[in-house]
Amino acid sequence: MTGKAAVTALSRTSLAAAVFLLAGCSGSPAGPGWTAQPTSSVAATSGSAAPGPTPGTASASPDSSGSVQDSPSATSGEPRGVATAASWKTFSDPAKTVSFDLPADWIAQSVAPEDGVLPGGMRVEVKKPDGTFVAALRTGLPPSSADCPESARHPYTVISSVPFDLPAQGGEGTVPPRMVYRVIQGYRYFGSYGITNLVGGTNGQACELRNVVRGPAGKGDYSFGDLVNLKAFAPDEKVAPAKAFDTLGQAAQYVNESPDFANVQRMLMSLKVKN
Repeated sequence: MTGKAAVTALSRTSLAAAVFLLAGCSGSPAGPGWTAQPTSSVAATSGSAAPGPTPGTASASPDSSGSVQDSPSATSGEPRGVATAASWKTFSDPAKTVSFDLPADWIAQSVAPEDGVLPGGMRVEVKKPDGTFVAALRTGLPPSSADCPESARHPYTVISSVPFDLPAQGGEGTVPPRMVYRVIQGYRYFGSYGITNLVGGTNGQACELRNVVRGPAGKGDYSFGDLVNLKAFAPDEKVAPAKAFDTLGQAAQYVNESPDFANVQRMLMSLKVKN
């Protein structure tokens, strides 16, 4: 890496992140939602990149080596209530290998998985009643890695990082599983939600951010989110289903105030995977 990333602080109000700790059951009303507010130690990380917005803040703190860890400290604090969907249901595949809760009016549908998945791998898409894509659960993903030359790295920000219980394979470059909302800086700030146990990058920079959890040996990895990989898009590329923001404050506002994000976070954190 060249140089150290500049570190600035965001206010704890603007980076408040939604954390849902209640599990829904089929057809039952939702209980109160919760968000956890960030501590004052939440810091910002930026560095040199392709032309884009002025570097802003990141909710991960550098360790003694200077690398930025996707840390649960980004979302510690006292919870407060947030609106959620009125009622929830539970999706489970026929073999009962995975299950998750979702708002009662959302649709979960099994579709053909992408080429290259391991035997038994699946893809389940979640959409709103009007057909708007929300997230996809993918299992049996083959482990992958890619070179990340310094010239292709971009500053990234962890807006929300909430640990939850999920089976995962550890090792170098991993952290306990968590539901995250992360933003990578290009000509705009591009944001994506998902589950992961992979550290995004070092010194607050990455080529892409993977919404992937390392699965048990022989069963492949799995992903649950809007994208498997988030990158800094080019101006002529389609951004959706990721979101684009003009400022990090807008991204934090989406995480803190959007009922859609609150419902998505509760859904993703309800995921159960059978070993």
